[in-house]
Amino acid sequence: MAKRFDTGSGPSQRQLRVGELMRHALAEVLQRGEIHDPVLETHIVTVPEVRMSPDLKIATCFVMPLGGGDQEAVIQALARNKRYLRGELAHRNNLKYAPDLRFRIDGSFDEGSRIDRLIDSDEVQRDVKKADQDKGDLE
Repeated sequence: MAKRFDTGSGPSQRQLRVGELMRHALAEVLQRGEIHDPVLETHIVTVPEVRMSPDLKIATCFVMPLGGGDQEAVIQALARNKRYLRGELAHRNNLKYAPDLRFRIDGSFDEGSRIDRLIDSDEVQRDVKKADQDKGDLE
């Protein structure tokens, strides 16, 4: 029997594929307004990523309301409607088991803004100019 080596380098292709299918299905359900919840009806919610556990039994859905406002209210609304969403996503993706859904606020937008501020900072710009000068001196 061949041994499968786990390099620990990240999610498997299967996890990535199922996560992307789940992301598309969740975004479609939210876009079509199929959930009748006052909070979700008044917010546009983006779904940048869905991460699947190795056994595909847990789907961590990273979401962000447009404009970033009312984040906690949106997470609570999604959690209230988790049962409906779970069944709907499993049905749309023809999965044998419906994964448990967990909702988290996506922090990648804030992290990107933080990195942009760092790159634009005076200290980093000074170091970049010095590196360019040093590189020019070597040529």
